[in-house]
Amino acid sequence: MDNIPTEENVGRILVLEDDFLIQTIVRKALESAGFMVETAVHVEEAFQIIEKSGFPHLAIVDIMLPHGTNGLNFCGAIHEFTDLPVIILSAITNSNVVIQAIEQHAEDYIRKPFDPSELVARVRRVLKRIGDFAYTLEPVTEIDERLRVDFHKKRIHIEDKGISLTPTETKLLYILMRDAGKTVKTPYILQRMWPRERAFEDRLRVCVYRLRHKLGKNPANELYIQSQRGVGYRFYGG
Repeated sequence: MDNIPTEENVGRILVLEDDFLIQTIVRKALESAGFMVETAVHVEEAFQIIEKSGFPHLAIVDIMLPHGTNGLNFCGAIHEFTDLPVIILSAITNSNVVIQAIEQHAEDYIRKPFDPSELVARVRRVLKRIGDFAYTLEPVTEIDERLRVDFHKKRIHIEDKGISLTPTETKLLYILMRDAGKTVKTPYILQRMWPRERAFEDRLRVCVYRLRHKLGKNPANELYIQSQRGVGYRFYGG
């Protein structure tokens, strides 16, 4: 499948920003560039949007938010079960905070004040590098007549039977589905799954085995997740 957005699958961006003026500038710049934009002013609203509309292709997140909430905490919660690409947009210049954001949460860090055209260019660069998502992102993503995936609730539906996934299984499925039809190399999966840990291939194999067991009765079969020996894994569906 091709990961370049089409008219039917336009890149959708979630902007988590409590400053209305900045939110408006970001939204107008992205919409002028052809993106669909949804905005939230606090973490709870961002999660409500995700539950209603499904995951975006990318999130732009401020750090300091209302009610004592923190954009990095939002990123941490999301990244427990997806590797949703995030760009931090913040006035914070403290080098420790910037380093923490880049190493643990973000694909990029943009300081305020900012150039809207530069922001758009960075969004495009991240989506080109990471991929926007092979399937149309909805609250429940339908793979075929047999399988549907609800990332927000960490559940799959097999022939109308609901099955819960662990956060790790959900994240693995998200990574593979984003590049459906393409082989995702093992080192890349390990880095996206456990960015702050030194993870080994055996750990990934166990996760694949357990996920396959939930996707099909026989975890040794390659229904949906195909092994490419010595290279990585490929997701394929309807």
